[in-house]
Amino acid sequence: MAKNVSTAQGSTSGASPRDELVDHLPALRAFALSLTRDGASADDLVQDTIVKAWTNMDKFQPGTNLRAWLFTILRNTFYSARRKTKREVSDADGIHAARLAARPEHDGRLALNDFREAFKQLPDEQREALILVGASGFSYEEAANMTGVAVGTVKSRANRGRRRLAELLHLEEGEELEMTDRATLAAMASNSPVMR
Repeated sequence: MAKNVSTAQGSTSGASPRDELVDHLPALRAFALSLTRDGASADDLVQDTIVKAWTNMDKFQPGTNLRAWLFTILRNTFYSARRKTKREVSDADGIHAARLAARPEHDGRLALNDFREAFKQLPDEQREALILVGASGFSYEEAANMTGVAVGTVKSRANRGRRRLAELLHLEEGEELEMTDRATLAAMASNSPVMR
């Protein structure tokens, strides 16, 4: 049985946008996790996103970026749910954080844990900008379209986020965080091609 030919997201595989949804699940989950800071909530958010995308696939414009469209749905779903609750879940006792903690196995793990803790302290807008532009590889223009703000605002949020992370991690000017995690390094790299 032949697959439908689609120009969605400039696909060369001939797959329809619905067939390509699964390819974006890891990136969607990473973005959801950065927003929710909770694995179960992130999974729920990704599931809601996929359901909305599946049922509204007729609204997807062929030739545009499917991944950016999915990230926009996920982001809007997150903030809509947040507005409905009108409050964040507090973790004053550290119960939720303790569930996520892991005993470090080596220095790289320590650095990654330090990074995660520092990353959690950033305002939502700065974390979002760093995930979209750094770790997920979207251009500033794509991130601006997804978030509904000006390109300069996205650049500013990403730069402020990187500076604040450097402060929280006590990095000297020009000092790099020693890690092997590609997404973390991308979020911190001000000279990365996607950050220009």
